[in-house]
Amino acid sequence: MAGGGDSFRALLRAANALLQQRRYHAALAVIKGFRNGAVYGAKIRAPHALVMTFLFKSGSFREKLKSIAQATYAHSRNLACFVFTYKGLLAAQSRLQGKKIPFHSFLAACIGGWLVFGDNNPINSQIIMYLLSRILFGLSRLAVEKGYIPQPKQDPFPLLAALVWGTVLWLFEYHKETLQPSLQSSMTYLYEDSEVWHDVSDFLVYNKRTDSK
Repeated sequence: MAGGGDSFRALLRAANALLQQRRYHAALAVIKGFRNGAVYGAKIRAPHALVMTFLFKSGSFREKLKSIAQATYAHSRNLACFVFTYKGLLAAQSRLQGKKIPFHSFLAACIGGWLVFGDNNPINSQIIMYLLSRILFGLSRLAVEKGYIPQPKQDPFPLLAALVWGTVLWLFEYHKETLQPSLQSSMTYLYEDSEVWHDVSDFLVYNKRTDSK
């Protein structure tokens, strides 16, 4: 038993010594990136899938749990594979050119995005839309920072909020099919289901009455 413990400690020391080797840093960063992508993807998707599934999806409890597990696995796998691909390509480019330049990040991410997130499915669609909104904010701030557009004299956020809500509700009312399915479900719950009730049970307690009254 003691021999087994000694072997484990020796193995742990060897692993820790390997992790301190600078020559392996790029490869080890790729592996840890894969790990962090998998963990982060699961942390982000699991609670979201749990809420959305039990709020809007029908089916048995087992089917709902299966749906949550599948969505969590898909998000976790895709993010892990993307980080692995991105960091691997970044390291390869840096090694080939002898230094890291900004274009390396763009090219590596483009290739990773094409390979990992190129399939048009609900999980990837949500991730891309999440990123797109942040990109637009980021590019706007960068344009002001670089002097390409003047610094607004007043906070433009109220106008942005008005335009975003005005546009999305117009789309929902008259072109619903253009919106992403989970957004359709959320807005149907908020703006259409609130128009229908039969008695106090589905006015205050439940959203929809389940009996055949």
